[in-house]
Amino acid sequence: MPDIALSYAATSILLAIANGYRYGFDVMDMTGLPSGTVYPALRRLEQGGLVSSKWEKENIAQRDQRPARKYYAITRSGESSLTAAIRRYPLLESAMPNLPLKSKV
Repeated sequence: MPDIALSYAATSILLAIANGYRYGFDVMDMTGLPSGTVYPALRRLEQGGLVSSKWEKENIAQRDQRPARKYYAITRSGESSLTAAIRRYPLLESAMPNLPLKSKV
């Protein structure tokens, strides 16, 4: 499967997930992107096979008195696409200074 060309926003989201920011609000906080950008992008990334998702157990959310979270993980295909995208967007490192960029994938 060829690498999927990612937008700057999608690359930022995928990079955040690769670095351990695994649910929507966490990704929003890390990237500074609004929910109207993050959640549709997460759906597209999942449909494209770049991330997978899993709902947390309801009893965990109830214990913490909050809605259940949907956790995302980068796939192998996502890692490959992220590697190509980071080369396309060299300023991403300086735009997201809080990110350790463990995934110089």
